[in-house]
Parts: sequence; C-alpha cells; structure tokens
Amino acid sequence: MVKIIHPVAGGIALLTIAIFWLATALGELFGSVSTIVAIKSAIPWGFLLLIPALAATGGTGFNLAKGRRPKLITTKIKRTAACAANGLLVLVPSAVFLAFKARAGELDAVFYAIQALELIAGAANITLLGLNMRDGLKMTGRFRRRANARPATNKRA
Repeated sequence: MVKIIHPVAGGIALLTIAIFWLATALGELFGSVSTIVAIKSAIPWGFLLLIPALAATGGTGFNLAKGRRPKLITTKIKRTAACAANGLLVLVPSAVFLAFKARAGELDAVFYAIQALELIAGAANITLLGLNMRDGLKMTGRFRRRANARPATNKRA
C-alpha cells in the first residue's frame, strides 16, 4: 500500500504547488485585480490538500527507505528537507500574508515584493519535487532508457 500512496501523494503535492504557481503567475500577467484577489484568497484553502499530501509523501518515503541509504535516497531526503524548510519558512507565511493583503485590497509594493519571493520559492520547490519524482522513477525502474534506443548522431551535410 505504501508503494501506491507515496507516488500518488507526491504527484498530488507537485501538481498542487504547480497549480498554485501557474494560477498566481497567469493571474498577475493576465487577470484583473478581482482575479488576483480570488487566487490569493483561495491558495491557503489549498493547504488542506497540499499539507496532508506532503506529509503522506514524506512519511511513506521514509518508510520505503527503511534504513537504506543509497545515494539517490540520501539526495531525495536532502531535497525533501529543503522543500519542507522552504514551504514552512517562506511559502506558507507568504501565502497567508498575500491572502490577507489581497482581501484588504492592498496590492502595493510590499505585496508584489512578497509575491516575487513566493514565485521564486515556489519554482524552487517545483524543481526539487520534480527532481525527487525523477529519482523515484529511476529507483523503481520506470525511468530508464530502452536498451535498443540509438543515440542521436550529428550528421553534417
């Protein structure tokens, strides 16, 4: 069961963060003020899905590792710790602050500075979680090159 929960929870977590990030970026680029307010107000509610998904991913990941510490597992653990720190210290406080500011109609310089920080930190977490997913697929054998695949050749005319 753990082998099913881990990738599903990880996929949900990665997808949720990506949706938060895309909604924010697209809202800022193309949306009205009311769209931005709606997005920033909705994101903290998304934590009700995201936080349990991240907890399930981390818990099942440690369970699957069970004392094994090959290089990929050690790397995944370090990335997971960086994601957790980034989320707890930057992303969650930023999201709550931005939701508060947006609902108050204060889309000022402070709002946009924190918004920029949140987008950078969110992109970092998407990257780290994506790398963890890639390494997890490698460890399960789902992400391998086919043996009969030929490398691309550089033909000159």
